[in-house]
Amino acid sequence: MKILKIFPEKCTGCMRCELACSFMQVGAFQPTKSVIRVSSLEAHTSYAPFTCLQCAEGWCMTACPVDAIEISPVDAKIVREDQCVGCKLCMIACPYGTIFYDPESRKAVKCDLFGVRPACAEACPTHAIEWSEGIVEDWLGDFAAERSAFDLTGRAKSQ
Repeated sequence: MKILKIFPEKCTGCMRCELACSFMQVGAFQPTKSVIRVSSLEAHTSYAPFTCLQCAEGWCMTACPVDAIEISPVDAKIVREDQCVGCKLCMIACPYGTIFYDPESRKAVKCDLFGVRPACAEACPTHAIEWSEGIVEDWLGDFAAERSAFDLTGRAKSQ
């Protein structure tokens, strides 16, 4: 199965993924319409892209009171806009914070993998985002553990 793999240590914070995603979502370069976000870490000394990685647990699906989230043929959990009531329970349930709310449509939005070729992976010049064969796994755990071992100056924290 093809999945999005994210390698935060390769991210330079260029935001091309956000631009490509927003263009695919709404036909314009509007990062606020993107369903991938780049978060700055450690006082803007490193970055990490984050989006829905289609976790196996599917907390968003479980939380949705109107069953507006379903699994697509490419195993993406997608929001059915015609069923979504905009209650935001899926956003609360997502432990990764990768479901967003569109104030214009008053609906939840999340990554749907654009069918077969996610624009974010295509646009990433450093390959911090890849669309390749694999299994869904915790992509941030090791990165966060490694980063938490150092203070903001880059020195190892004493234990």
